[in-house]
Amino acid sequence: MLRTRYSDGYQKIVRRTAFALAAFPLAALALAPAQIGAQDYLAEVKYLASPELKGRATGSPELEKAAAYISGLFKSFGLKPVSGSDYLQPFTVTVNAHLGPDNRVSVKDAGTASTLAEGRDFVPFSFSSSGKATGQVVFAGYGITAGDLHYDDYAGLDVKDKFVLILRHEPQEFDEKSIFNGKELTSHATFSDKASNAKMHGARGVILVNDLAAHPKDPDKLLDFGGATGPTDSGIFFVQVKEAAAEAWLKAEGRDLGEIEAGIDKDLKPRSFTLSKLTVDLSVDIRHDARTVHNVEAYIPGATKEYVIIGAHYDHLGLGDEHSLAPSQIGTIHPGADDNASGTAGVIELARYFSRQPKPQRGILFLTFAGEELGLLGSSWYVNHPLLPLQDAVTMINMDMIGRIRDGKVYVNGTGTGSTLAKLIADTKPPEGFHLDLSENLGYGGSDHMSFTIKSVPVLFFFSGLHGDYHKPSDTADKINAPDAAKLLDYIAEVTDKLIADPGRPQFIRVAEPQEPSGGAAGGGSGYGPNFGSVPDFDEPPKGVRFADVRDGTPAAKAGLKAGDILIEFDGKEIGNLYDFTYALRAHKPGDEVLVKVLRGTQTIEAKVLLTERR
Repeated sequence: MLRTRYSDGYQKIVRRTAFALAAFPLAALALAPAQIGAQDYLAEVKYLASPELKGRATGSPELEKAAAYISGLFKSFGLKPVSGSDYLQPFTVTVNAHLGPDNRVSVKDAGTASTLAEGRDFVPFSFSSSGKATGQVVFAGYGITAGDLHYDDYAGLDVKDKFVLILRHEPQEFDEKSIFNGKELTSHATFSDKASNAKMHGARGVILVNDLAAHPKDPDKLLDFGGATGPTDSGIFFVQVKEAAAEAWLKAEGRDLGEIEAGIDKDLKPRSFTLSKLTVDLSVDIRHDARTVHNVEAYIPGATKEYVIIGAHYDHLGLGDEHSLAPSQIGTIHPGADDNASGTAGVIELARYFSRQPKPQRGILFLTFAGEELGLLGSSWYVNHPLLPLQDAVTMINMDMIGRIRDGKVYVNGTGTGSTLAKLIADTKPPEGFHLDLSENLGYGGSDHMSFTIKSVPVLFFFSGLHGDYHKPSDTADKINAPDAAKLLDYIAEVTDKLIADPGRPQFIRVAEPQEPSGGAAGGGSGYGPNFGSVPDFDEPPKGVRFADVRDGTPAAKAGLKAGDILIEFDGKEIGNLYDFTYALRAHKPGDEVLVKVLRGTQTIEAKVLLTERR
């Protein structure tokens, strides 16, 4: 989600009385309330979110410039890295899908051969498989199978090893009374769902065409390459062609594309058929780059080997990618001031503050992560390659989007993951006018603390909430509420001070699932589907979905599934990636029992999972 000047604007910190404890041979000192400087904090946010850093995309030179900036500040505070020599922890990521030289679509229609021009007549999608294929084409309507809505474009069709020609979006798109959601598109309209459904029906590839009959005022524009959300490789060819090409193919069959669209919209009866005169010869060449990126770390040693982690991710979306919520502005800098220059500046300011204090009882490890926006990659790498033993980590404090505090409300997740964390937060008075929302205590969620929860490290996650500028070019530094962010950092400093001084340490607790339903459990393409209980590892294996964790008390746990298992089949459907799994799960409802297959080491294990309502 998440993200100097130097100032002497700190008041002198007065030490409280030291107390001796048998558990700590050295005195554990408690600090007076910290006073983090809002001016320094905002200066750091402004630089990290500046045009110079171009949105800090993972794998970009600008992210490395940000890493150098952060490590330079750590060094200026007198902090050293764990190794003593290098503040940067390298790891490799796959980024920047781009078109190779061998992309082509050739057709033979009623005996007449023609070739489509890349970029003008067709474009591959970035999540398409690469390779070559030749085959027949079947028109499959909108490419939707929605059992709960009694609608299936694939009913009675044989598409095995063929290309499916499908329409964009979904039927009755502007009908408020539609069995779909009318003006609100369902997940059935997403490219990834169309790809997964086609693959599960045995299709070799997808040929997408704009549904211009439903959008008569829109130009027949091909999607920009890289503008679609999906896995690295969907396991199926996926290209888009201009409507004029598809219309010509249907006319050769005596059909009219516009009339077909209108007919489906009218009665919701699929009008799928084989194009008997058409053969497509296709080549897709998608390349990906490997880049070395870095987590940035610095360490204050304590009197004992135990330590507290203070972290945040410092990457963002660069010029925008498929995760942008302003797709028409992809190519424009997405500054990521709140997400997460705000959290990164928080780590920096807490590092500055604690660098000026006497040696603590427990150490403090400051971490800023790369690759969070691509799936918690930096924190996942760290917990699997820790610089200090994770069993000595007392708590991980994560800050993601802390810069837009409104009406004093701050969300604090994770209090249930440590035996003493709820009391610690309750006993630490928040700043005047602040309200802490503790409703989420599980330690999971879409930010880097989850990587530590999975490894049985207690966590606290501070977050000021989503807003209309999230993942858009409008997430700029001028909207940061620096005074309240500084107050929150004062509070986090006090919490940290107690964690490093308290003779006891929070013991990790795996929080059980809540018993009240949370909604969104129905199948049929809305919400997340029924509850399964796995936590995915976003670092994709070559095939399937690896479970980073399986939550206690969930259907997956009751079926005997474990962290590290790789899901390869769900209810008879091959699962190649997380999008396939999400699609297959949403097609079911609570109470369904499904047979799944997972890889566990060299074994293939089958298990029956009874799906429940999402909690």
